[in-house]
Amino acid sequence: MLLEVKEQKSKKQKKTNRLLILKNNNTRNNLDKEFAEKIVHIRRVAKTTKGGKNFHFTALVVIGNSKDKVGAGLGKSNEVPDAIRKGIEKARKNMVEVSLNGRTISHEVYAKHLTSQVMIRPASSGTGVIAGGAVRSVLELAGIKDVLTKSLGSRNPINVVNATIECLKQLSDPEKTALDHGKKQEDLDLPKQYFRNKSEGEVNA
Repeated sequence: MLLEVKEQKSKKQKKTNRLLILKNNNTRNNLDKEFAEKIVHIRRVAKTTKGGKNFHFTALVVIGNSKDKVGAGLGKSNEVPDAIRKGIEKARKNMVEVSLNGRTISHEVYAKHLTSQVMIRPASSGTGVIAGGAVRSVLELAGIKDVLTKSLGSRNPINVVNATIECLKQLSDPEKTALDHGKKQEDLDLPKQYFRNKSEGEVNA
């Protein structure tokens, strides 16, 4: 009798584990469909030991849904694919939500990470993303279509990406930005085509 009870519990536990694995796989597949990824930089690092040189790789990865979410992660491993996978996992954990104003941003932002500095400014429709490789990857995956940027200091891609992410964290909702400045949204120093039409929920051209 006791053996039958134990077997039943064991079967229920196995079934529960299978369901959990299936649920996790489905969640991962949905995330893979929602987010795109870009490998910004891969670096090989050599460490000299008594037995010779040991190599490992670091991969800087940026992921985003091209709407309003973006994240960056740095993965390390002895193999490139594993480093990329770890970078993607960290990027998902470090996801930030970006406040957009149509195709651009609502105000100018500036951030510094170590010796790298990044400034991002709103731009007119059709301008595109005027930015270098590392900054461009972050902005495009965040869903920003028109913007002007400037990078100063170190060109280290890790520092530049982190500075860009810090810039995006500073962005606020267009209405809140106008309120903070004691102005109406249409009085902000932004291209007119980016003011949202509240009734239609679209961007005016």
